[in-house]
Amino acid sequence: MSQQQKYPFWLGGVGASMAASCTHPLDLTKVRMQTLPPVAVKRPSTFSVIRTTVAEGGFRSLYTGLTASLMRQMSYSLIRLGSYESLKARLSQHGHASTGQLLLAAMLAGGMGGVAGNPADILLVRMTSDSIRPPERRYNYSNALSGLVALIKKEGARGLFRGLGTNTTRAVLMNGSQVGSYDFFKSTLLRHPIPIIEYHFRDSLLLHTVSSLLAGTVATTVCAPADVLRSRVMSASGKSSPVEVLKTSLQHEGPRFLFKGWTPAFIRLGPNTVLMFVFFEQLKHAWRTLYPTV
Repeated sequence: MSQQQKYPFWLGGVGASMAASCTHPLDLTKVRMQTLPPVAVKRPSTFSVIRTTVAEGGFRSLYTGLTASLMRQMSYSLIRLGSYESLKARLSQHGHASTGQLLLAAMLAGGMGGVAGNPADILLVRMTSDSIRPPERRYNYSNALSGLVALIKKEGARGLFRGLGTNTTRAVLMNGSQVGSYDFFKSTLLRHPIPIIEYHFRDSLLLHTVSSLLAGTVATTVCAPADVLRSRVMSASGKSSPVEVLKTSLQHEGPRFLFKGWTPAFIRLGPNTVLMFVFFEQLKHAWRTLYPTV
């Protein structure tokens, strides 16, 4: 268990950044579906949003806001993954950590990550949803750093904490349902064979893929309502509380709005979780190879 503590705290953030670079177009699609204003016509599909985005700005437009996404991973994911690994190592030092203990550790680490990554989350939501806003209400951030400066200049330091409550709630739910359930599914599949076919998993890419897809399904469903509210509060330019956004959206769209963007969120979260953990494990392997005695 002492070996686990030899890995740099930032490895999880780097692994998450690598994964986000691959899945950013789906993240952009999810945010745009969540922040689209209610209309009388049929709700656009995931594919139609992607097709419209490419038609209007070309393939590169799918990576709008990538700098904010990388800033988010190197704050939010760095803290949530690094803290969880540290907490898990400490719990395991005193004996076998229970599922409840690991879930609590994951949720605590998620809350810390949510606070740390809130400014980058605001920038990501605004940059990815900017093109669907009226021209006069667009933020026009060229990159995450310039956007951060513009945000502070216009809204002050308090602007960095817009939507902090919903974002932290989502982060707690996300880390608990994604990272916590990933560990649960992984350990369960390792211990028990699949019924009927009696297939025994071993610690491999297949196990990581199946475990992360199951965890992604759980995380997407659990986090959907908080994710939608977070996106709408952060994309707003005026003062709007989560309660006001919830009340207004329920009146105009009904409870179904809480699960807007579920499909792209699931499509993104499954591969993102797989890539994140695969990259994370490979980075840890590379670190062990380069610094075996550290």
